[in-house]
Amino acid sequence: MSDQNEKLTAEETEQLSLNDDRRVKVLSPGALVAKRFFRNRLAVIGLSMLIAMFLFSFVGGLISPYREDEQFYTYTYMDQEYVGVVKNDELRYTVAYDQEFGSVLQAQLLLAINKQQESFDYKDVHYDVTVEGPDLYTVSQDGTTLAMAAKDIFNLEAESFPASFDFRLAALRAYVNDESGFTVPEDPNSYTLDEDGNVLQGGTTAVGYISRFVVSSKVPGTNISRDFKEKLEEAIDSDVTEFVYTDENGEEATYTITYDPSSKTWSVLQSTETYVYDRYASPSKEHWLGTDTSGMDMLTRLMYGGRVSLLIGFIVVFIEAFFGVILGGISGYFGGWVDNLIMRIVDVFYCIPSTPLIIILGAAMDAMQVDPQIRMLYLMLILGFLGWPSIARLVRGQILSLREQEFMTATEALGIRVSRRIFKHLIPNVIPQLIVICTMSLGSTIIMEATLSFLGLGVKFPFASWGNIISDVNNAFVMTNYWFIWIPAGICLLIAVLGFNFVGDTPSTRR
Repeated sequence: MSDQNEKLTAEETEQLSLNDDRRVKVLSPGALVAKRFFRNRLAVIGLSMLIAMFLFSFVGGLISPYREDEQFYTYTYMDQEYVGVVKNDELRYTVAYDQEFGSVLQAQLLLAINKQQESFDYKDVHYDVTVEGPDLYTVSQDGTTLAMAAKDIFNLEAESFPASFDFRLAALRAYVNDESGFTVPEDPNSYTLDEDGNVLQGGTTAVGYISRFVVSSKVPGTNISRDFKEKLEEAIDSDVTEFVYTDENGEEATYTITYDPSSKTWSVLQSTETYVYDRYASPSKEHWLGTDTSGMDMLTRLMYGGRVSLLIGFIVVFIEAFFGVILGGISGYFGGWVDNLIMRIVDVFYCIPSTPLIIILGAAMDAMQVDPQIRMLYLMLILGFLGWPSIARLVRGQILSLREQEFMTATEALGIRVSRRIFKHLIPNVIPQLIVICTMSLGSTIIMEATLSFLGLGVKFPFASWGNIISDVNNAFVMTNYWFIWIPAGICLLIAVLGFNFVGDTPSTRR
């Protein structure tokens, strides 16, 4: 029994012996960081948050049934200003043929009409005034009619009909005197008037109508029919504020009439069922987070927006780390004039006001209408090019302290080339600090992109990012009434940045 115990003790001693090289484990700097990382619960939580965001953004976009720029439509009733109406209460002048009857003569005629004079003189010229009927006057000189003044207006309905001055005067004279018909000199046709003021040729063909209402279209390219004008005049005369009208194509619309006493005009709004973007639709089974101002699915936009924000963050940090590690490593290892030169370059970059510069460049790209995809590339290059000095200074400081240690003396004694000493033996020992500053820079880069997109200087439509999704908060009405537009993007942004910051809390300095 004693022999067995001695044998067991000898085996345990052999297993626990530090002289056995097989029992000595030497961890690389990267493996040491990984080991300490997974012992830090906060860092693991941050990694879990980042994994969730990556799955949401990259995998979620693949399984989403909608495209990033897919727009949805819906039917809704929309009001638009259709026509403007003025009831004429003042005399309007129509000049005969090539005669001259300017504003001064018009004023003289109006003065004579108000004084009920049959004539007036102006600059030694005598003018005769003839009352053709109620609110209808003509002015002539030496038996030649120069112009007429009337409150009623002849509206030509048949565009090809030659409505001469004599024709208009004859039509208005018959209308104001309640005559049923009229003739025009040197015109073989006969014309009749119905009770609605329509002027008919041969008793059947309508060539125009007479009314005191002036109806002007507010929709370019829209022809206002006579039937609609009659319905509108009837509604105005009856003090009706709303009526329904069906046009010649069978399309029915509701019209709302509003009167403006200051301008003495009526404005007519047309309410029609219109196929428009399904803007700011509330969350539903089809759209779990509703739709945005362009009728796009918000959940899908969040997924694709996460891709853009995360990719921009990683690419920018990669550019920063690439230049920072190379220049910082060279500066710290060689020292002397090389160190001075690189550090002066770093000082110059530190003096550049990065935020105003980025805003200026963003405005310039807006003015040049740069393609949104090229714009994202420029944005990443600019952010990366301006952000490397802080990493270069960190790497340089760490290498200045590491290059004097014994293991670097050993590399020199072994004749290892300089590039291998820097990138194989020095840089790996800077990994813990590099991870911290890179993860912090990732979070700040994503926030910078979100800020620029919020200001309209970052990622542009149709591409989505969490920043330009939140930009809808510029509208106070959207911010207070449509929470599903900006709160989810803000939460995603918060989780991603917190995740990077927690990962940056890796226990590189803990024991």
